[in-house]
Amino acid sequence: MKWYSKYLSVYEKPFEAAPAATIATIKENLQQLQNDQPLVSVVVIAYNEGKRLLGCLWSLSESQCKYPVEIIGVNNNSKDNTEDVYKAVGLPYYNELKQSPGYARLCGLNHARGKYYICIDADTLYPPGYIELMVSHLEQPGVAGVYSLWSYMPDEKHSWLGVKLYELLRDIHLRIQSARRPELSVRGMVFGYHTEWGRQVGFPVHIKRGEDGMMALGLKKYGRLFFLRNRAARVITGYGTVGKDGSFFNSFIKRAFANLKGLKYYFTKENHYKDRKENIIE
Repeated sequence: MKWYSKYLSVYEKPFEAAPAATIATIKENLQQLQNDQPLVSVVVIAYNEGKRLLGCLWSLSESQCKYPVEIIGVNNNSKDNTEDVYKAVGLPYYNELKQSPGYARLCGLNHARGKYYICIDADTLYPPGYIELMVSHLEQPGVAGVYSLWSYMPDEKHSWLGVKLYELLRDIHLRIQSARRPELSVRGMVFGYHTEWGRQVGFPVHIKRGEDGMMALGLKKYGRLFFLRNRAARVITGYGTVGKDGSFFNSFIKRAFANLKGLKYYFTKENHYKDRKENIIE
């Protein structure tokens, strides 16, 4: 059985249908994890994630970490019952009424007490050793940030072989890209860094996507970005923007053409990126 199998019993399901015993277990586990003097702050951001947040928190509640941890949440102006989920499991959380991923992450960053900050997305499930592996690499000299890899949820719409082939090709692409432009390979759901340096850089709040990459770009002046490829740190998530392209084939073709146009990315470094008009929040 996969490490995430049991979490799927509540993932993408109405929160009202979740077993009371499961909610109680998650609440107890989270309370046992919380430390008043955390070395690492694990911050979950959520916008309309009432059907997915409980699964995410269940996975985090079973984390095995030797470092002192705090787990906090951010409710980014959700219109569903996201806030009810935070309340039900007793997780400390903050309401951020200004809506964008940048505002949500910035809210968490401003309230974090740990030396290190781990970004968590509410639609993602995390393996038990994830936090410890991320922090162990952040503890290494010269490392400003750490990012890892992700796989996709199994479902009836995507074949197992198609998913694995897509992930393999994508992982190869990210590995090559990370040599010169690691900031382009960073995703917020699998990203951690030094809290104080993150505050110095800040998150852009005016864009729909890419706030994580911009943070990573700014952190490079403090040290290197470490690409954690250990399978024990590979998270599992939904299909997101990949799913919007229709099939995996369409998604692969679209991204392949985009990367062919930007072959220079593999051989050069960049210190500034211009936001596309369609990515600006009006």
